[in-house]
Amino acid sequence: MSKRLRYALIAAAAVLVAAVGIWRWSAGSKPKSQMETAKVERGKIVAKVTATGTLSALVTVQVGSQVSGRIAELRADFNSTVKKGQLIAKIDAQLFQATVEQARANLVAAQGNLSKARAQAVDAVRQAERAKALAAKQLIAQADADTAVSNADALAAGVQAAEGQVAQAKAALNSADVNLAYTDILSPTNGVVISRNVDVGQTVAASLSAPTLFVIAEDLAKMQVDTSVAEADVGRLGAGMEASFTVDAYPSEIFRGQVRQIRNAPQTVQNVVTYDAVIDVANPDLKLKPGMTANVTFIYAEKADVLKVPNASLRFKPPPGMMGDAGATGRTGPRPEGQGSRAEGAGAGPGGKPAGRGTETLDRRTVWVLNGGVPSPVKVRTGISDGSFTEVLEGEVEAGAEVIVDAAGPPSGFAAAMRRPF
Repeated sequence: MSKRLRYALIAAAAVLVAAVGIWRWSAGSKPKSQMETAKVERGKIVAKVTATGTLSALVTVQVGSQVSGRIAELRADFNSTVKKGQLIAKIDAQLFQATVEQARANLVAAQGNLSKARAQAVDAVRQAERAKALAAKQLIAQADADTAVSNADALAAGVQAAEGQVAQAKAALNSADVNLAYTDILSPTNGVVISRNVDVGQTVAASLSAPTLFVIAEDLAKMQVDTSVAEADVGRLGAGMEASFTVDAYPSEIFRGQVRQIRNAPQTVQNVVTYDAVIDVANPDLKLKPGMTANVTFIYAEKADVLKVPNASLRFKPPPGMMGDAGATGRTGPRPEGQGSRAEGAGAGPGGKPAGRGTETLDRRTVWVLNGGVPSPVKVRTGISDGSFTEVLEGEVEAGAEVIVDAAGPPSGFAAAMRRPF
């Protein structure tokens, strides 16, 4: 046997021995799973719904103009306190005054035509009576008498037409007076002007729709918050429920109110359905202003001194590495009573599924508890949640127990062994 062949055989044998040694070492010293735990505690849980909303006055009136024209005068500005019926703006009334004078002149002319028609009708009636008397004595032809009667009837109808023209002229004059009165913009309510949309000299056009000149809030000491509550949370709210909120202007101050109503009209924004929950708020110091953004909190349930577990422990599912460790030791910890039932989501299912991965309902969940360093599945019945912790109503879990909230299984096989330092 040549030296080269001898060295090759020796090298192959050395590699084989090293591989067998690495395999046996990795099999005997498998790395443990890295588990993150948290303790079960007793304490207070406050279940709440959060939403954002906008502040507004209880009653807001938009003051517009019924007629078109140029703004001649403004008697109210932002934050002005106004009374009902107070003059707050005036539109140039020259054209409307001219229209009133023209309508009044037309009325006088119509009344004159009516007087003339009445006089002619009276004369026609006398002539008709005279013609009848002469016809009875056969002094004139009967046809002439009939003509006189017809003329009297026609002139009587002319009186009615003249009376109609007088009525039309009166209506036109009344319309002109109303339009002239509309040039005075009056406040429809007591309140505070929160918006002014016109300036002196600006022309407003009311041909299609009444333009908004002012926005008046009736009483800023009483306000409301219109909140957008998601459809998943709206079922937890109801009229009369207390609510608290903060605004960016006073971040350290908490304002409180009461839900007045939850409106049934849905609002869909980017495929998200929300509902308007209206909150009544007292504003005696006038700190809150219309349009402010409110960060609202609704408390729908509150319990003190309850057993609670972190929500992460309810979401935890064991990785395959952790199940292998538990299986290797032959210890899975004590199984709570009733966990053998697959309907409750515990125990091994068909195909050897791990315990705790069965069917779970919304209020029956599985947590993994460390018993002597070994993870064990425990079924619990849950109650209210505050988003971070959830109440435990039933289950073999006690305060101070450690529940697993996260775990990372080890790498397996030859690849794991090769990552270890020699």
